[in-house]
Amino acid sequence: MLFLSLFSLLLATLHAHGQDIVFDAGHNATVITGTWSSGSQKVLTGPGFANPANQTFTYPPTTGISYSFSADYFYEIARYRFNGNGSEPTCITGVINWVHGKYQLLNNGSIILTPLGDGFQQIQDPCAAQSNFIETYNITELLLSWQIFQDPIQGYKLHLFSFDGSPLAPQFQVSTTPNMLPTQLLRNIST
Repeated sequence: MLFLSLFSLLLATLHAHGQDIVFDAGHNATVITGTWSSGSQKVLTGPGFANPANQTFTYPPTTGISYSFSADYFYEIARYRFNGNGSEPTCITGVINWVHGKYQLLNNGSIILTPLGDGFQQIQDPCAAQSNFIETYNITELLLSWQIFQDPIQGYKLHLFSFDGSPLAPQFQVSTTPNMLPTQLLRNIST
């Protein structure tokens, strides 16, 4: 009997993974367009975070992530985080990252983020041979799934899940219109 139950569960799981997602109130309390931000909502996309022309950042007072999505399928991401080092606790790495491009909402509930090509990030590592550098960041990203809930206190809450199913920090809607830099190349990327 246990074997039959496990087999039925496996079949149901396989069937569910093959179904198209239904973009309705059961899956999302609102549309994904707008600007979303995690935690204290101090990390925000748009002109107050990154200047791609000279590859500089305005550091927010706290870490976090922010995603903006437009109705014409452009996106922008702002990320600021610290990574700990268990074997060397004084060697905390800081990463600040900006990227923008086009997104696709797939029928299976995934989102593909394809960068325009002018994204960049700054990495600070006091224990590395090169302790502070800026590099190009243009990685196509897969978000395995997403869902929007209505939080009774803070309003709409966006849950994004990375390619491996791990959750990103929940984000709250800070604007129904996307706060983004222009949706075109913002610096010369030819070599």
